[in-house]
Amino acid sequence: MEACDAWLQERPVHTLSLRSLAREIGCAPSTLLKLYGSFNNLLQHVNIESLGRLRVAIDPLLSDGTPEQRLKALALAYWEFARRDPYRWQLLFDYPLAQEGELDRRQSDMIEALFLRVENTLKEHQPALDDMQARRLGRTLWGSVHGLVQLGLNERLGYWQSEPLEVEELLDQLSTTMLAGLKSPPESS
Repeated sequence: MEACDAWLQERPVHTLSLRSLAREIGCAPSTLLKLYGSFNNLLQHVNIESLGRLRVAIDPLLSDGTPEQRLKALALAYWEFARRDPYRWQLLFDYPLAQEGELDRRQSDMIEALFLRVENTLKEHQPALDDMQARRLGRTLWGSVHGLVQLGLNERLGYWQSEPLEVEELLDQLSTTMLAGLKSPPESS
């Protein structure tokens, strides 16, 4: 895992192979297969570790401040995580998640726990939200945050008056706008 981590510090996952990783650590590829079962499983373990790192980065942000401050801090922490570790972050989204078994359950549980942090904070901001509304809004908000982060990493956000648009400012605007819209209780449909 350390060799894979070192690789992802400098290079994207599409340049990684079982052979190259085995060469880095000085073992046969079959040794890695015995340990992880497959190259796919090895990458799934890296994804689980990445989700754990993301959780460690955001958990301290959930204890202080207003819901609005916490949601903004979560979005910024996500941006910082992706910017600090772009290849590891990229692996989370460019490589398919596990489809079955223990790795799938662990990944699903960790992803759901991250979404629940957002949903619970939204419900705290607007107590009239029911669980389904909070679930949808949480995913809508986080999908928007993710899109801004992706565009920011790829330097595709564009310019305003010859200056690049900053991810931090756009994340703040997104959060402020969405939360302002939630101040009024939702209408029944």
